[in-house]
Amino acid sequence: MKKLSYREAIREAMMEEMARDEQVVVMGEDVGCYGGCFKVTPGLIERFGKRQVIETPVSEEGLVAVAVGAAMMGMRPIVEIMYGDFSTLASDPLINHAAKMHFMTAGQISIPMVYRTPMGSGTGAAAQHTQSLEHMFTNIPGLKVVYPATPADAKGLLKTAVRDDNPVVFLEHKLYGTEGLIPAGEYTVPIGKADVKRQGSDVTIVTYGKTVFTALDAAAILEDDEVSVEVVDLRSLRPLDTEAIFASVCKTKRVVVVHEAPGFGGFGGEIVSSIVGDQTCFDSLIAPVARVCGKELPTPFNKNLELQLPPSPHAIVEAVLKLFPSAV
Repeated sequence: MKKLSYREAIREAMMEEMARDEQVVVMGEDVGCYGGCFKVTPGLIERFGKRQVIETPVSEEGLVAVAVGAAMMGMRPIVEIMYGDFSTLASDPLINHAAKMHFMTAGQISIPMVYRTPMGSGTGAAAQHTQSLEHMFTNIPGLKVVYPATPADAKGLLKTAVRDDNPVVFLEHKLYGTEGLIPAGEYTVPIGKADVKRQGSDVTIVTYGKTVFTALDAAAILEDDEVSVEVVDLRSLRPLDTEAIFASVCKTKRVVVVHEAPGFGGFGGEIVSSIVGDQTCFDSLIAPVARVCGKELPTPFNKNLELQLPPSPHAIVEAVLKLFPSAV
């Protein structure tokens, strides 16, 4: 095992895949000499040159469209979009072309493309650079969507995404300096498999991305109340590992769904629907399914106000304790 930061793990995955296959290219704004908006790509252009590290104009729609075309012709582009909010600009080539090309050509054309972009709060970048738009992608047949929390999962999932013959939306949280242990050798993490980050017996927290760490903090606090919390990190939103969710909920019989995006129309609704739609899982519940989500407003520029938006450990603890009436 070795320790890497989240950004280092992503960079290492890209370097390994670019060295393994020269058709793997990184494309984006300032990904070359500048090293990317969040400094994920330093050193790539020096090692692989301008053929595999392609600086693009400031046009998200244009660069993603070029990547879709390159993928159709046999390349395996990794597109970096500075902020997930800019996905609204890139939505046409990604949603209307990349996601549908395999279907519309009866399997004759594949789009082996990875769309990398950071989501969520934590940078003081205000309303147009801080949204959580994962639900926009999960509603599109043809797109796979992953959202790793730890460096180990980020590296393993990115390597799997690069090797996939379908378009993969690879969402990154902005805690790029978060460190963690990763296997020293070659490894991958399968798309569509959740991971239990903490074992528990009294209540399940289902979450993904940055709020995995928030949930783990809440679980540690709840130990003082003698509440044993199981934390399920989805890692992959589409396909969704409902088997892992159901197994945990049937064991603990209580569940709280947590994510940073606002609750209305958020991905948490799909998780809740899956739980209550499975007869065995629904019958096992002894308390209503709870959700803890981000607040329903654009992100303020003021950092102190921004901190109030995403779920906090205290908010999760409060939601969990409400599932135990005798503890409130």
